[in-house]
Amino acid sequence: METIKIKATIQGERIDKFLTNYLQADFDFSRSLVQKYILDGHVKANGEVVTNNYNVLLDDEIEIMIPEPENLDVKGEDIPFEILFEDDDLIVLNKPNNLVVHPAPGNQSGTLVNALIYKMKKLSSISGVLRPGIVHRLDKLTTGLMIVAKSDTAHKKIVEMLKKGEIKKIYRGIVHGVVNENKGRIEMPIGRRGGDRKKMAVTGKNSKHAITNFTVLERFAAFTYVEFDIETGRTHQIRVHMSAIGHPILGDPLYASKADAKEEFGQYLHSYQIEFVHPITNKKLSFKCEPPQTFIDRIKELEK
Repeated sequence: METIKIKATIQGERIDKFLTNYLQADFDFSRSLVQKYILDGHVKANGEVVTNNYNVLLDDEIEIMIPEPENLDVKGEDIPFEILFEDDDLIVLNKPNNLVVHPAPGNQSGTLVNALIYKMKKLSSISGVLRPGIVHRLDKLTTGLMIVAKSDTAHKKIVEMLKKGEIKKIYRGIVHGVVNENKGRIEMPIGRRGGDRKKMAVTGKNSKHAITNFTVLERFAAFTYVEFDIETGRTHQIRVHMSAIGHPILGDPLYASKADAKEEFGQYLHSYQIEFVHPITNKKLSFKCEPPQTFIDRIKELEK
C-alpha cells in the first residue's frame, strides 16, 4: 500500500474533489474511485479519518493510502528497450517513444513495467506490484534516459536523491517559434489546472516551486532546438514552462496547438543526459543518449 502525504494550500473544497484533482496527473483516478478510498477509511486529515463531505482547510496534513488493485495480473511482455547500464542495484535505460511507464487500474499491459518484468529477474518492490523498480517517470511521448531500481536499498536512496536535486537531468526538445535568448531561466510555480484534470499550469494555487533552465542549441525559421536543465521535477514541467513563455514543445498534444496532436512521432522532447553518484558504490555515473532517428531527421528537415 502506497501512502501519499499532501499539505493543503487551498481551503473550502470537498476532499474528494481536491484529491481527484491533485492525483489526476500521476494516477488518473476517477472521482468515484477516490470517494471509495475515502469511504474505506484510506484518507486522513491531520491524523483523523475523514468522510467525503469533509472540506479541506488551509495547511491540512492529508494522507491518502492507495491500496494495491485486486486481481493483479501484470505480466511480462517482449517490448524492446535499450539498456545503457546495469548492475545488481539499478538500470539506466533508454525509454522508447509512445510507451507508458507503468500500468494503472484497468490498464495492465503494454507498458515499460511489462517490458521490465519480461527482461529482468530482479526489480525493487517498494513502489508496489504495478510499479516495480520505478523511481521516476517520463511522459508517454517523452523518450530517453530513465533510472530503474533493482534493489530496495537503491530505490530508497535514489528517491531521496531526486528529492534533494542530486540527480542531474538534461533534456532536449524542439519548440515552436524562435527563442531570442541564448540562455534563460524559468522560475514559475506549477499546479493542476482548474477545469481540466489532465493538465498542469503555471499557477499560484495549490502549486509547487519549479525551475527550468534552457540553452538554445540551434534556431530555424519557425522553430528552435533547445536544451533544458531542470532544477526541479514537477509533472509536465518543461512542457508547461515552455508553453507559458510562448514556445510549446513541437507535437505536444496538451500544451501546443490542436495540429500538434496530429504529429505522427508525438512530442519532440527527449531525456538526453543523466548524471548522479551511484547510491551503493558511490561511483559517479554519467550517461548521454541521442534522440530517436525520427527526431534527428526532423532537425535535418528544419535545417533545410
